[in-house]
Amino acid sequence: MLRVCIVGMGPIGNLHADCYRSSGLCELVGVCDRIRERADAAAQRLNVPAFYSADEMLKQLQPDICGITTGGYEYSSDHYEPTMQALEAGCHVLGEKPISNDIHHAEEMVALAKKKNLCYGINFNHRFTHLARVAKQWVTEGKLGHLLFVNMAMWIKNPAESSPWFHIKALHPHTVDIMRYFCGDIRAVQCFATKAPGRSIWSTAHFSFEFVNGVVGGLTGSYDIERGHPMERCEVAGTKGRFVLEDMLSELSFYPAGDLTRSVIVNTVFGQIQEKTFPDTFRNRIHRFVEQVAANCSPDEIDGSGADGLAAQKVLHAAIESIQTRTVVEVQ
Repeated sequence: MLRVCIVGMGPIGNLHADCYRSSGLCELVGVCDRIRERADAAAQRLNVPAFYSADEMLKQLQPDICGITTGGYEYSSDHYEPTMQALEAGCHVLGEKPISNDIHHAEEMVALAKKKNLCYGINFNHRFTHLARVAKQWVTEGKLGHLLFVNMAMWIKNPAESSPWFHIKALHPHTVDIMRYFCGDIRAVQCFATKAPGRSIWSTAHFSFEFVNGVVGGLTGSYDIERGHPMERCEVAGTKGRFVLEDMLSELSFYPAGDLTRSVIVNTVFGQIQEKTFPDTFRNRIHRFVEQVAANCSPDEIDGSGADGLAAQKVLHAAIESIQTRTVVEVQ
């Protein structure tokens, strides 16, 4: 039985805790938050000890896995220190996205995990739905033929005014990860952004991508539109057909080339709903990480790895440079 600790006990940390407790492969043994009230409340609810220092918790409990669910500036500035502490302590780590908006910090986190031969994953929960897995299988099996293009869109209403690039850095690790999940690495990006009335940040943006394998794609995202239905849409097309995935968990359609018949899979298998709500995708993602660690998976094989998180942030930093320079930017 794997022992798990969590650093950062806000709403997301508590959701992670419940997901770990639902796994039959691990047990939650401790929680930590710099805000004592949050640590104490979570500890009382979960019946585990509370800590106010990640380093102290790691020394006392020596967990196998450490969840990093801290936030901070642009949702990521507090990830670096506890991640490095956990890796130095010999823990496998599953962290929230973005991995870090400081690229140098992200590189250090990935490099340390590799040096220590530890599993390091990011909570890219959008790729861990039943329908996303079916779509990925179609791509892998060649059902779409030679891949040609991908179009992606995601929007939620987020009135927060943070850094000028808050929307791009905080929302789009998910969308970029999904596009890379289906179509591979991104070589170059051009991005245009706008500010909705009353906004000080670049709150809506459109990205154009060139992938290493020749696929071309577009992404439109916004913090200015009510969530509604759907809030997320992904379309991938090839020479043999294309699929459209709505909200990553609602509906998956396949349009074969040269055939007017559309095949549709809704979010049920033999009448059983796979993910009833979006938080269920957290359960899927966390269970997959625990499953891989329990199976002694090679760190290079982690599904939704720290390296994937770093790759997504490099794409987004190239997009920001593109807005600033009004040029096509190569992803470094």
